[in-house]
Amino acid sequence: MKQPHILLVVGGGIAAYKACELIRLIRKAGMTVRCVLTDGGAQFITPMTLAALSENEVSTTLWDLKNETEMGHIQLSREADLIVVCPATADLLAKMAAGISDSLATTVLLATDTPVLAVPAMNVRMWQHTATQRNVTRLRGDGVTVIDPDDGAMACGEYGPGRLPEPVAIMERIEAALSFPSRLREGLKGKRVLITAGPTHEPIDPVRYIANRSSGRQGFAIAAAAAQMGAEVHLVAGPVHLPTPPGVTRIDVETARDMAAAVEAALPADIAILVAAVADWRTADAANQKIKKTGGALPALQLAENPDILAGLARDPRRPAVLVGFAAETENVIEHAQAKLARKGCDWIVANDVSGEVMGGADNAVHIVTADGVESWANLPKDQVARKLMEKIADAVR
Repeated sequence: MKQPHILLVVGGGIAAYKACELIRLIRKAGMTVRCVLTDGGAQFITPMTLAALSENEVSTTLWDLKNETEMGHIQLSREADLIVVCPATADLLAKMAAGISDSLATTVLLATDTPVLAVPAMNVRMWQHTATQRNVTRLRGDGVTVIDPDDGAMACGEYGPGRLPEPVAIMERIEAALSFPSRLREGLKGKRVLITAGPTHEPIDPVRYIANRSSGRQGFAIAAAAAQMGAEVHLVAGPVHLPTPPGVTRIDVETARDMAAAVEAALPADIAILVAAVADWRTADAANQKIKKTGGALPALQLAENPDILAGLARDPRRPAVLVGFAAETENVIEHAQAKLARKGCDWIVANDVSGEVMGGADNAVHIVTADGVESWANLPKDQVARKLMEKIADAVR
């Protein structure tokens, strides 16, 4: 097999020194790497250092007569399996978002159809500035994978988000990007995908609520896979502590009624995948104050039915072309899923047995139930289930 080839664009910032360790990890993983060093990057690290570590020529300028008579910037952009911008400064991100090509690095990035992974590093206020966040949103919408920076102390003496992630973490993202089949990277380009994930919390009083064990991991993995395939992804998330997948617009909600409203607001969508474990019932009248024990008498909780988000979406005039529901069951999994498919009016039901530790675990075994029959998948990590499901959906909407 051909060795994966990485083009590493080294931007100008003190974090540029970490590019040296990243090159070592790339080489150790059996990949080849070539570097493009910006003028700013050259203030912190030398071409000789990068060349020695990569064992490849380092490119620094667009005005190299020999290389550019052969359209060297085009060749650099096309030879790579992945372009990694590390560190990606606020300036580089802004130029990438605006399509400016005033240097070798920015010209390579504008000329490429190769997947791009950007790893930001900058002062906390620069990262949090509206302009930078706007640029990141634009880049993610354009299909660039932008990693969120780490929190921590910075060279400028401030603390907060803006630190370059450690090279080992960046290497993991490189390997994940390369493992995604190239034929799927734009499989959902131009499609708007709506996903729900996690539990809902239905208040009993200000300190207690009705909930379930959903971790949100499967829904978040599906959102990540859809974004990797080029979709515009809107993720309506119940109360979970999970990072937002790159390229995904997240809407946080708490109750089933909040989730129903957020789903309606996110329409229209081409595809909707309702993974969330929405509470079927809520307390009819949540107490305004904490319910106290009173002489051993038990409080009477009157329950009311929550809105059926999946069935409501199936009836909506703006119904997505592909509507997928999930069924978490503890017995007669396929039979209950088939009944739910007929009752809800959706296109597919993804059913799984949650009687073990599936809801909080890393793996899942699912059955895809449609009007044409049942397709059962073996137990897989949730990110692989997500990728396989999105590939199946992409085939359905082609």
